[in-house]
Amino acid sequence: VQLQAFGGGLVQAGGSLRLSCAASRSIFSFDAMGWYRQAPGKQRELVALSNNRGSTNYEDSVEGRFTISRDNVKNTVALEMNSLKPEDTAVYYCYARTVRPVKSYWGQGTLVTVSS
Repeated sequence: VQLQAFGGGLVQAGGSLRLSCAASRSIFSFDAMGWYRQAPGKQRELVALSNNRGSTNYEDSVEGRFTISRDNVKNTVALEMNSLKPEDTAVYYCYARTVRPVKSYWGQGTLVTVSS
């Protein structure tokens, strides 16, 4: 399974970016897909997760600013990021998991830099 992330870049504080992740197979095969991020010197953290039962959850600091969505036809998951802050600067990783077997998959990461 391959996850290919797109859409990172440099944006000013208050701006918006859209990340997209393309899976190499049907996203129906995954129990959940989402995005993690890792800022310099910090641990990787969950940003947003969407499961195949329609539930989503967000890290507290992005709630109301970020929106995760899935396109079951294109086999993609996107992260719309609005009102970006310098503290959102990180490498963002696309993530997918299966439950049979229990396995996690990671994309290559895309850098988001928010300037103040």
